[in-house]
Amino acid sequence: MPTPTPTRTPRPAHIAMFSVAAHGHVNPSLEVIRELVARGHRVTYAIPPAFAEKVAETGAEPKLWHSTLPGPDADPAAWGSELLDHVELFLEDAIQALPQLAEAYDGDVPDLVLHDITAYPARVLAHRWGVPAISLSPNLVAWEGYEKEVAEPMWAEPKRTERGRAYYARFRAWLEENGITQHPDHFAGHPDRSLVLIPKALQPNADRVDETRYTFVGACQGDRTAEGDWQRPAGAEKVALVSLGSTFTDRPGFYRECVEAFGGLPDWHLVLQIGRRVDPEALGDVPANVEVRSWVPQLAVLRQADLFVTHAGAGGSQEGLATATPMIAVPQAVDQFGNADMLQALGVARHVPTVEATADTLRRTALALVDDPEVARRLKEIQADMAKEGGTRRAADLIEAELNAQRA
Repeated sequence: MPTPTPTRTPRPAHIAMFSVAAHGHVNPSLEVIRELVARGHRVTYAIPPAFAEKVAETGAEPKLWHSTLPGPDADPAAWGSELLDHVELFLEDAIQALPQLAEAYDGDVPDLVLHDITAYPARVLAHRWGVPAISLSPNLVAWEGYEKEVAEPMWAEPKRTERGRAYYARFRAWLEENGITQHPDHFAGHPDRSLVLIPKALQPNADRVDETRYTFVGACQGDRTAEGDWQRPAGAEKVALVSLGSTFTDRPGFYRECVEAFGGLPDWHLVLQIGRRVDPEALGDVPANVEVRSWVPQLAVLRQADLFVTHAGAGGSQEGLATATPMIAVPQAVDQFGNADMLQALGVARHVPTVEATADTLRRTALALVDDPEVARRLKEIQADMAKEGGTRRAADLIEAELNAQRA
């Protein structure tokens, strides 16, 4: 699809972005926000304090609010183990956040609302204000048939329980109190307009996605220089990066398998990101070719890496594709399992379940991937297709086109 260029540059507008305090939901939007600020728009960003500094670095004005969700460094167990545990947390947070956000924007109504898929209050406020709202989706979106194939089987049992019925009753009542008559499922899962911040290659059933509603703009990564640099060690013929993202990092046993898998490989260098909840001492003796970090500038490493062992989150998956890096996908939760299967189906990765991720399996899989010319060919092909999707500039063009349409 060609990149739409606005017929004219819109006069500066007030654009309000809303998100929750989670790396995987904030990070994908930051370069779009930075671009909109650079184009002269006033951008406010409603976010809990944990991400205020990161938001401010884009030039946007943080509008702070208190969230009841587990923080970005919380133990994953805080999210619960069942579907209802998870969705109840988001609904509770939305209900208590709405009055805070309404007060924060009192007398400062934006011309247009941007929002993460989890930012329910944003759509409610856009409805109240009578302004357009555009979802910035950091992961897959619904396709024609999604309800029958995925949503209905997933929700069949919870909807039969008293707790599930109470959840839906509360959600519906909250929407009706705010003048919205949509069913909660439609409200949460079907935005009026959405920019999808992942490559179309990662979207299941992409041929059945309604592209009048959803537009794939691909990765919006930026140069990330502010995150720091990383240099490939002299003499390292191959570099492997291991990262399970920012949430599911408390996996010392898995990290020990990675040390054993790559520590003895001649001419390899392993960059092992373990997060903040694992003590490096728990890894035992670490060979000299293993670099253990609590955090690394991931994109900077991937630009020089030969292999990426990833949890297959949406952000990491598209970074692996954008840098044409072969991947071993070891998913930990939610959409990561589907992403792992997608990457494997694309011919650029191998999906290895955590329980099977032994040192021997990781080593054999790594050596097969990095020496496979077909994997390299597919990665280059996908990388080229991603570059055509437009990324940050196309996303900003589409947002400005909406402003033009609103003012026409």
